[in-house]
Amino acid sequence: MADSDTLSHFLQQQHAYVHGSKPAVAGHLVRVVGLTLEATGCSAAIGQACSVETARGAIMAEVVGFANDRIYLMPKDDVAGVVPGAKVTPLLNFKGVPLSMNLLGRVIDGVGTPLDGKGPIAAQHYGGGKGKPINPLQRRPIKQPLDVGVRSINSMITVGKGQRMGLFAGSGVGKSVLLGMMTRGTSADVIVVGLVGERGREVKEFIDEILGDEGKARSVVIAAPADVSPLMRLKGCETAVQVAEYFRDQGLDVLLLIDSITRYAQAQREIALAVGEPPATKGYPPSVFAKLPALVERAGNGSGSQGSITAFYTVLSEGDDLQDPIADASRAILDGHIVLSRALADAGHFPAVDVEKSISRVMPAVTSPEHQQMARTLKQLYSGFQQSKDLIAIGAYVRGSDPQLDKAIGMMPNINRFLQQGMHEVVGYDDSLQSLARLVPVSGSNGL
Repeated sequence: MADSDTLSHFLQQQHAYVHGSKPAVAGHLVRVVGLTLEATGCSAAIGQACSVETARGAIMAEVVGFANDRIYLMPKDDVAGVVPGAKVTPLLNFKGVPLSMNLLGRVIDGVGTPLDGKGPIAAQHYGGGKGKPINPLQRRPIKQPLDVGVRSINSMITVGKGQRMGLFAGSGVGKSVLLGMMTRGTSADVIVVGLVGERGREVKEFIDEILGDEGKARSVVIAAPADVSPLMRLKGCETAVQVAEYFRDQGLDVLLLIDSITRYAQAQREIALAVGEPPATKGYPPSVFAKLPALVERAGNGSGSQGSITAFYTVLSEGDDLQDPIADASRAILDGHIVLSRALADAGHFPAVDVEKSISRVMPAVTSPEHQQMARTLKQLYSGFQQSKDLIAIGAYVRGSDPQLDKAIGMMPNINRFLQQGMHEVVGYDDSLQSLARLVPVSGSNGL
């Protein structure tokens, strides 16, 4: 049969199955290697959900590749109980993720199944994880600042509505706490939180202690902890973005927090290597670097009456190395980055935001010239002190040698107090600017 005839036959089959005139064609398992299932006899497309029979009941899997007449499936559940020759059936009526305002206050997994014990989520629309791309020429430009409730970010690394920011941090320097501070202090209408590949205990802690009842009422949490399959971790990120897109399409301003995009890349690496894709950089195959921008570009401002998605993606820097392949690739496709410093965290300086290494690429578009001048002056003072800190500590610096450094030395206690903030403290955007103006007065700044 010619290639065009084969494609036509397959499409006719799929159309017949979906419209109920034919049953789904089931196949059977012929091989299981690691987490990859190989089946023959199925008529299933890439991305289609399938049911796999096991000795303990059916599990779900998704088609992630094929070779000749074999299809490769990645399970969404534990593969314990899978037997040779198990029946594999395409799920033609699988709805996908429920999309409605009823998602607010709920906790779901990567495929939309509720985890909070509150029953099913009523919805008229369901999504399959892939959003409709927006023409880049139709997106509204970023012109308004977004209040995140954190003084150091509001004043020094101002975020705009529709911006995509990276939160670069090693382990244990307070990134989850900083995300929690943003959820409590943000002016966004809806908060979508994707907890992907992290510790399972963090999910309940984040919901109960960080979000709280007030934050939970306007939030949706998508949880795919470290012990779930790589497919569910991959779906966790994509579902979080799709839920954010739904609320943006309702005209709302959404704050999307994904912790972490590194786990998303690692999940794709596991899947791609399992189906035979060759590794490229530090074990990451090329598909990882294609999926990252595809995910990130779905956030941002909408067009027409749509709202906005302001996104923060945490990036785990292995060994605090900012040149890690995922960190490097993420930095190139994001609209700025916030770096959390282990040295600051070790010194008890929280949030451990390193304003010297952090930058917001849209800050000039959403702030006044006076604000930019004050932030630049403060950064110069902070940077000058950090560069000469060792000389000052050993007494090698002689006061009067550098007037700018003398000023920085005198102001550092106030600067450190300005940059620090309690985890339950919320500092609004206007208050942040007033504090900055008092610390670094600039002529012409009285209009702030």
